[in-house]
Amino acid sequence: MQEAARDAARLLSFGLRPRLVPARDVDYRDLVRRYLRDNGFAALTQAVAAGLGLVVLDVSERAGIVPVGAEDSAFAMRVGDYARRAGGEHRAADRLLHALAQLAVAALAYPRPADLADASYVGRVSVHGVDAFVREACRVLEERAAEEDHAVDPPLDAPRLEAAWRLYARRASTGTTRDARRLAGSTTGIVARAMNVLVESGCLVPVGEEAGGTFRTTPRYQVQVRELAADAAFEELLALGVVTVTDGAGTVRVLDDEPVLPGVPAPGATDASATDASATDASVRVAADV
Repeated sequence: MQEAARDAARLLSFGLRPRLVPARDVDYRDLVRRYLRDNGFAALTQAVAAGLGLVVLDVSERAGIVPVGAEDSAFAMRVGDYARRAGGEHRAADRLLHALAQLAVAALAYPRPADLADASYVGRVSVHGVDAFVREACRVLEERAAEEDHAVDPPLDAPRLEAAWRLYARRASTGTTRDARRLAGSTTGIVARAMNVLVESGCLVPVGEEAGGTFRTTPRYQVQVRELAADAAFEELLALGVVTVTDGAGTVRVLDDEPVLPGVPAPGATDASATDASATDASVRVAADV
């Protein structure tokens, strides 16, 4: 039993290295296969995960084991931690814009239910494509608000996206610093930083520099977006009927108090050696990993 418990803990430790996949590690692959074939070992792994404050979303040979931290877990990441990791400000406005960017990345990457159901599907997103997607959503929401005669600010009971579009629309899309670096506070700068967090989390893989940076999705990201696709904000964005530019968008949950980002890896949880493969107070349960 002790050896089995040790193996279950090792399997979870592999899952906490989000950029590592079974195809790149023989021990990881063997433990995943054992989980899939041995119900007793799978139950033991679930029990160990629960004791650590982790929730196992899925286990497969492509994605590996995909754990996320529960709200009270040591592996959960809060908005303040996310802001520091993304290299941004701690202001509520920037946190909201990051949440919106994460929502947009997931929605653009998997715009149709069939994309989340197809294990072989690989989405492609770019910084400029995500920014264009959100700005088009802002335009649609602005028109809708005008029709409903919400001339100044949306009412308190307005849908969450309608309450956020003004902030994004007012922010400059581009801008550069004196040394020609992308302005971090611009919307493309925020989208780029949000997508870099997803790269560190094993959710996206860079594939080129075009369109401000182009990325492909990973099986791990698909698992987590599929788990969170019923979120109201995700459905609300897709329901706008915005024509997708050539890319995709994401998943955001807005909570009260100090929010938790259980989908984003805690500091130090990223395995940088492996290269394959979401608001004022908002919980960005992006399809990332703990």
